[in-house]
Amino acid sequence: MSGANVVIIGAGVTGLSAAWWLAREGVCVTVLDKGVVGYEASSRNGGGATHYQSPLFHEEQRLWPQMDELLGYPTEHRPERIVLATNEAHFNRYKRTAAILGELGYKADILDPKQAREAVPLAGDNAVGAVHIHTGGQANPQRTVQAFAWAAQDFGAKILQHTPALGIEMRGSRAAGVRTADGVIGCDQLVVAAGPQSGILLREIGIDLPLAPARAEMIVTEALPLMPVGGTDGNGLYGRQTLRGNLAYGGGWHEWMDELPLHGKLPRPSTPVLQHLSLRLAQLFPKAAHARVIRSWAGIVENTPDGRPVLDRPENPGNVTIATMSGVGFGLSPATGHALRDLVIDGQCSFADISKLSLSRFKNLDPDWRRIQGWVTPSHHPITQSHAA
Repeated sequence: MSGANVVIIGAGVTGLSAAWWLAREGVCVTVLDKGVVGYEASSRNGGGATHYQSPLFHEEQRLWPQMDELLGYPTEHRPERIVLATNEAHFNRYKRTAAILGELGYKADILDPKQAREAVPLAGDNAVGAVHIHTGGQANPQRTVQAFAWAAQDFGAKILQHTPALGIEMRGSRAAGVRTADGVIGCDQLVVAAGPQSGILLREIGIDLPLAPARAEMIVTEALPLMPVGGTDGNGLYGRQTLRGNLAYGGGWHEWMDELPLHGKLPRPSTPVLQHLSLRLAQLFPKAAHARVIRSWAGIVENTPDGRPVLDRPENPGNVTIATMSGVGFGLSPATGHALRDLVIDGQCSFADISKLSLSRFKNLDPDWRRIQGWVTPSHHPITQSHAA
């Protein structure tokens, strides 16, 4: 039986960040994934890095500007973000966000319609204002995932792709290893960061992690002239302009899915969201309405009942750490990896109070919570092949 000090299930950005944080301290780490690194939501998202409602926010903001230097590989991080309003209700909401950021010690400017159009050249006359956030920003998800993977490997971490975790081996009251098709990989500590499959794996060892998997769609346009600030949100959309000039955006309803298998092919998208995303992007950027959509993709995200992550090391079995990010994993990943390093080695987070992210908050959850919230798989939907994952 092979083994490592720490085995991490899931080579998404959360698992890879944890691997890097642990490996750089000399911990023997092995990461498993059913596919390739970052294949699901970690590389298929808007790249935003401004999660002011998270207890990890300050660490997120401290780390992102340093990540290219710390990892030794590019993430394409850019440190600003604009939230563009196309109606007064949205503008009032964004101004409240600016006020909260100011209270937290970060600069956020309120822009009038003229300033908003100057800051966002693709905006139109429908812009009623904007908030210019001078922190957070955005990074390239694909680049960042690869940077974490390479940096972790530079410190000796082993990454096993196409190696699904089939179950968790217990020895007495402790997790002793992970079952794979090639045998058991032993461990002293286990981190479960397997996205939508985390709940299935943990259930086997008596831990109830409530999750609802969903597919989130994104579209990419042809390249356009670069805007001064590449990350501009609004109209219910999140995303960024790539360094090449493409607009990469998502947002809107989720395609709720049944529990996903631990291995094998995942179902193809079935909700026709592509046209709706394109319409709202044209409304946000009227001067880009002529741009063609050249591709789309969908990543599967796991959603907790309250929409917040779970970062916890339950007392039983004691050597299992849970990391499920409920759709905000990418931007928080530098800070999340630090928190996971602390939970695994020290048993508690050193830089923030993450008690509100504990699993125990769901102890009285109604077993039928998904139906109550309407997070259920549609019984009848036309299969739409034009926006495959």
